[in-house]
Amino acid sequence: MSKWVWLNGQLVEREKAAISVFDHGILYGDGVFEGIRFYDRKVFKLDEHINRLFNSAKIIMLDIPYSKDEIKKAILLCCRESGLSDGYIRPVVTRGAGALGLAPWRCSNPSMFIIVDTLQLYPKEFYDNGMPIVTVATRRNIPEALNPMIKSLNYLNNIMAKIEAKNAGAEEAIMLNNDGYVAECTGDNIFIIRNNFIYTPPVSAGSLPGITMGAVVQLAADMGVKTVEKLFTRAEMYISDECFLTGTAAEVVPVIQIDGRVIGDGKPGVLTRKLVAAFHDYARKSGAPIE
Repeated sequence: MSKWVWLNGQLVEREKAAISVFDHGILYGDGVFEGIRFYDRKVFKLDEHINRLFNSAKIIMLDIPYSKDEIKKAILLCCRESGLSDGYIRPVVTRGAGALGLAPWRCSNPSMFIIVDTLQLYPKEFYDNGMPIVTVATRRNIPEALNPMIKSLNYLNNIMAKIEAKNAGAEEAIMLNNDGYVAECTGDNIFIIRNNFIYTPPVSAGSLPGITMGAVVQLAADMGVKTVEKLFTRAEMYISDECFLTGTAAEVVPVIQIDGRVIGDGKPGVLTRKLVAAFHDYARKSGAPIE
C-alpha cells in the first residue's frame, strides 16, 4: 500500500487526499479513469492507457488539465514513491467542483488524482483451476446511451451486474446487450475458443476495447491462432471448447463453467493455459521503467 496519492500536481498523504463533495465526479459520475498495472517496476502499456484516458475525456468534452507527458511522469513518480515492485495504478479525472445540477459548464476546474496500490481481483485458485461465472439479467448499456469506448466513472450498470453474480454465488457476471448477444463481463472482456479459433464480441455489441485484450489477441496471433470479432449467444458459449476473460486487473483468467454448464472438460484448456503463461511472461518483460 502506498502512503501517497498524487492530487492535482502534488503528492499528498493518502489519509489527507480529498476532493470537494460538490465535484461532479462524485455527484454524477462525471469523469473518466484508467486501470494500469506495473510488473517488476515496469508500467505495462503506459502509452496505450494514457491515450485511452484522453480519448475518453475527449468524447465527454472534458479537458484534462495536464499533458500526456506530465501524467506519465506523475504515474512513474507515484510508482517509485509506493515502494512496490508490482501494483495497480488508477488515474482519475473528474469534471471538478460546481453547482448542483447537471450542467458541466458550471464546474470550475477539472480535478485529477492518481492512486497506486496492490490489487488481486480473483483468488489464485481461479487462475490455477478456472472459475465459474454466470449470466445476469442486468443488460449492458447500449452504445447510444453510454458508449463503451468511454471508460467513465459511471459504473453503476456494472456494479448491479456484479451484485447479481455475487447473489448467485459467482465472482463474475456475463452481461448481454439489448439484443441478447454477449457483450462483456462486469470488468473483463470475454473470449470463447472453438475449433482452434478464438471469438470475442465486437465493440458494437457493447464491449470496451481492452488493452489487455489487444495484447492477448497479438500473443494468440504469434501462436498462429486467429481471433475473430463476432456476435454470439449464451448457447454458443455453453458448447465452446474453452473460455477465458481478460482485463487489466484480471489479467487472463480461465473459465470452466458458465450458468452451470461445464466448459470443455471442466479444466482450463490447453490454449488458454498457453495464453496465461505467454501474457505473464510478456507483461513482465515489457513496459516503461519506473526508475
